[in-house]
Amino acid sequence: MNFPLYIARRYLFTKSKSNAINIITIIAAIGVFAGAFSLFIVLSGFSGLRDFSLSFSNEFDPDLKAFPKQGKILNISEEQVNKLDQIKGIQNYSKIIEERVFLDYKSKNHTAFIKGVDENYQRVNNIDSAVVFGTWLTKSEPQVVLGNGISRLLDVGLYNYQNLLKIMVPKPGKGQITMTNLQSAFSTRQVIVSGIYSVNEELDDKYIFSNIGFARDLLSLKDTEYSAIEFKLKPEASAEEISEEIRSIFGTEVSIKTRAELNDALNKMLNSENLFVYLIFTLVLTIALFNVVGSIIVMILDKRENIKTLYNLGATPNQIKNIFFLQGMLMTCLGGLIGLIVAIVLIVLQMNFNLVMITPNLPYPVQMKFQNIVIVLVTIFTLGFIASYIAAGRSKKALA
Repeated sequence: MNFPLYIARRYLFTKSKSNAINIITIIAAIGVFAGAFSLFIVLSGFSGLRDFSLSFSNEFDPDLKAFPKQGKILNISEEQVNKLDQIKGIQNYSKIIEERVFLDYKSKNHTAFIKGVDENYQRVNNIDSAVVFGTWLTKSEPQVVLGNGISRLLDVGLYNYQNLLKIMVPKPGKGQITMTNLQSAFSTRQVIVSGIYSVNEELDDKYIFSNIGFARDLLSLKDTEYSAIEFKLKPEASAEEISEEIRSIFGTEVSIKTRAELNDALNKMLNSENLFVYLIFTLVLTIALFNVVGSIIVMILDKRENIKTLYNLGATPNQIKNIFFLQGMLMTCLGGLIGLIVAIVLIVLQMNFNLVMITPNLPYPVQMKFQNIVIVLVTIFTLGFIASYIAAGRSKKALA
């Protein structure tokens, strides 16, 4: 066995004659345990919150979205549709029309976006599964599906034929709108509300859904004019390769974004929060490792006579330094591993038995990710290495 490692193990696991040293060592080990434990718990919690937040976008945002690079209108010919049908990696796609509209209901007003969707939309997105009241769109009559936020703001009920929801949008033109031509300046339609969806607060206040024919009629668009195309890809398909094939069909007319790019702001915010939390808890762990430094220095002072004996028996200063360096590393790694194992057990229990609940029906979201385990181990090892190296350097002064 390696001589410094053998002595380091003896010093770490053998009870010292001084109770103060034993207490300091226990406090240092508990500090490392608590730091590793809390760091993994927080990282797993933020991973769960990240996936939980992004799960809402999975119901609303497609795998890929193609929209005009300039302007609001994307002209799609029959030939281009046929070419899209031949791309093997595309499972389904839906052509949509989207525009800002003005809603009016019983003298209550709200500005929103209408999203006219075709019959394939339910095969591309899961928004229909987010309908909490009523039903998804049918072709029986002009109808819309509102977000829960819009429904509350306007106090709109379902299938209220006595009070229809009024949708208005400015007609295209360059003339100035005055009080005398106010009514004629807007295209106005009245619709029945068939359903209410709930995804998240932002989307619930922003979008209303209608059939694409209704949206086209409201906006006075041609049959070949759309706002975007949304794609659902096959599981094995490459988003990058499919994007290139779509660009080859439409040329430079379109801009294509993935789901992550559509939620770029949300992803940046979540990544920033995760980084800041990691840095804060790493700082806490660094402070805890000062206890390791203190424990090693106190041990060096206590073992001064033993150090001189080992030196006289032939141990080199570097070997003596390695004894206390390895002692610090053992303390750090053991405390960190035990803390990490306990944290993993707790996360697994939360995932399976919902120990902590946000609401009676919603458990606190956590995720077990291998990268979080690696992050904790690397952080503990790196900080432990630095702390042990600094503390072990004091051993040379004991030889003086």
